[in-house]
Amino acid sequence: MNRLTLERRQVWIYLSAILGGLLVGSTWANTSRFFEMLLWPTLILLLYTTFLQVPLLHLRDAIRDGRFVITVLVGNFIVLPVVAWLLVQWLPADPALRLGVLLVLLVPCTDWFITFSQLGHGNVPRAIAVTPINLLLQLLLLPFYLWLMLGSDLSAALAPADIWPAWVVVLAPLAAAALSERWIDARAEREVFRNSLAWWPVPLLALVVFLIAGAQVGAVQGALRLLPLIVPLFVVFLLLAALIAKGLAKLMALPADQSRTLAFSLGTRNSFVVLPFALSLPAGWEVTAVVIVVQSLVELFGMVFYLWWVPGKLFKG
Repeated sequence: MNRLTLERRQVWIYLSAILGGLLVGSTWANTSRFFEMLLWPTLILLLYTTFLQVPLLHLRDAIRDGRFVITVLVGNFIVLPVVAWLLVQWLPADPALRLGVLLVLLVPCTDWFITFSQLGHGNVPRAIAVTPINLLLQLLLLPFYLWLMLGSDLSAALAPADIWPAWVVVLAPLAAAALSERWIDARAEREVFRNSLAWWPVPLLALVVFLIAGAQVGAVQGALRLLPLIVPLFVVFLLLAALIAKGLAKLMALPADQSRTLAFSLGTRNSFVVLPFALSLPAGWEVTAVVIVVQSLVELFGMVFYLWWVPGKLFKG
């Protein structure tokens, strides 16, 4: 099996991991504390291997095609945040539910968006180049977006004393990845290290969702009643993202391959970066993390549809 085949099958891997975690957590309730202990180091390793695939030290490469970059940034950081805010108005006034939806919809993906751009005949070099800008901007803008859209509900959940571990879980792997990239760039033969770790994100994310499902069986079972609300919302978001990409690509006169890349950038969201913050929330907010996991599964099934729709119907040629 090559890495592309593994990534094509990832949705079934994650679904199996969730079901396995629920089974283990329901059968042996005393495993939840052990799963919670394993979860944080696994998340750190997942984020490190993911960030290592992002060219963090090559920001100048991203701005060479200003028209494409501007279109991606406008779509991801202006248009889609407005769409996400409008969509949550249709949800019940449950702060944990709304926070989960906003956390996962507000920021763009930094990893499997590249894979789907490749599978969907997009422009992979442009996808790789714009990824570090997407990553850095989301770390800066996400707190502002959440404060703007949730206000007092946010301050009740994200107290600094509660979420500082989440910042460590995100920023420590980011710094380690940047240092590793500098080390790899110094010697061409060290590229094999990055290539070997490129296999890790899929199995590590499967382990993460297995641990979450096993440690929070009650929260997952309680969130089942929310599926009729959030699954259609995430499907609508995917459809709107592709149509917005179509409009922006036409407005900016992007070529077909860049237009497809834009569609995959707008359609994929960054559950990796926001998951530590959801898991840092106090008791009573467990549904936030479950919403993020559900969105990831809906998105992966949606990407299967995108692979047919985007190159075959929206952006032919």
